[in-house]
Parts: sequence; structure tokens; C-alpha cells
Amino acid sequence: MTFTNPDSHVIADILKSSKTIAVVGLSDQPHRTSYQVSEAMQKAGFKIIPVNPNIKESLGEKAVNSLSDIQENVDIINVFRRSEFLPDVAKEAKQKHAKAFWAQQGVYHPKAYEELKDTSQIIIMDKCIKVAHSMLV
Repeated sequence: MTFTNPDSHVIADILKSSKTIAVVGLSDQPHRTSYQVSEAMQKAGFKIIPVNPNIKESLGEKAVNSLSDIQENVDIINVFRRSEFLPDVAKEAKQKHAKAFWAQQGVYHPKAYEELKDTSQIIIMDKCIKVAHSMLV
């Protein structure tokens, strides 16, 4: 089966009804895209949870090593990792029961879709969350 992103109404509903974003691969370096996009989402009112074993914190939030280390509910899992890592992130994301699994622009892998297609998570890949938020909300 071929993957297609949900339509803009579904994406808008996800963004409007969500409060917490776990950002896999969030950097603590302000010049990095993951930092800039997450900072914009934080300024838009979202709580950001950095998921990166190589940093202690980002955007004033304590980082966790993996999605499984997050103790609270997560609405969106936003992934800033190279496409080849997406299937493994998707496997871990299955356990979080988030509303959406979102892979940033340029990040796509059909095995991530296969991993998550039978879950309740809405799958979005190869789309920037910041751009979608600025256009739809």
C-alpha cells in the first residue's frame, strides 16, 4: 500500500487539539533546523520534550534518552532523524499512543508507515510541522 499524508483538515485538527510534542533528534544548537522549528512550536504554545541521548536539555526543557523515558502523555511525536532511522523510531512510537507520528520535511520511510498503519496514530511524513502550523492554524 502506498503512503499518502492525511488531508489538511486532519492535520489542522491534530495541531489544534495537541499540547505536547516529543521531538526526536532535537538539537541544543540554535542554528539547527530541529531547534528552530521546535522553538517556533514552543512559542506557539506547545510543550516540547527533547528526545536525544546526546544532550542534557534544549529550549529550557530537560532532554530524555528515548521515547520510552517519557512519563507523560504525548500528542505528537515529531522526528528529526535521517530517514533510515525512521522504522526504529516508529517501533518505539507505537508504545506511546500519541495522536500523531510526524516525520519532518525530507524524512520518509515506507517501513515506518508499515510499522504504524494498524495503530490509532495519524502518520505524517515529509512535512514540516512549523510550516503546517503557520498555514493551517
